[in-house]
Amino acid sequence: MMVDITEISAIVAAAGVLVGVVYYILDMRHQGKVRKTDLVVRLYSTWVSKEFSEATLKTWNLESKDFDDFVKKYGPWFSDTEVYASLRMVCNFFELLGILLLNNLADATMVANTFGIPIETTWNKIKPLVEGGRKNYGRYLYYNFEYLYNEMKKKGQRR
Repeated sequence: MMVDITEISAIVAAAGVLVGVVYYILDMRHQGKVRKTDLVVRLYSTWVSKEFSEATLKTWNLESKDFDDFVKKYGPWFSDTEVYASLRMVCNFFELLGILLLNNLADATMVANTFGIPIETTWNKIKPLVEGGRKNYGRYLYYNFEYLYNEMKKKGQRR
């Protein structure tokens, strides 16, 4: 049985297309990982900024027993005060991070390694406020932040 040059060239061409497709798929997967990593790195640069660090410390230093005590000390929920501005800045950051994670646009392991402790610390601090806010203003208040917190707890348990 003889194989002529056209058959050989067809096999080589098909192998070349197959190699090209495999390379393209691997490259696309790699680019997806690079984009997710870049996103977390850019978010981290926000996290370590002076303004954000100050807002985080204000949020972590809030003193209240529950939602009603918080409102009594700091004013109406979502009022235009420095305390609420700091609280919104930090919580909205984690809300966004939760949305990104929910939609698989950020790498969960990298988020856990980068923000895991701050997520847990912040959520534990504001959970009573969020629960009270949900009773008064709607059940979806910081829903994605709570999702983020729960996903980070799962990541922590797997280690």
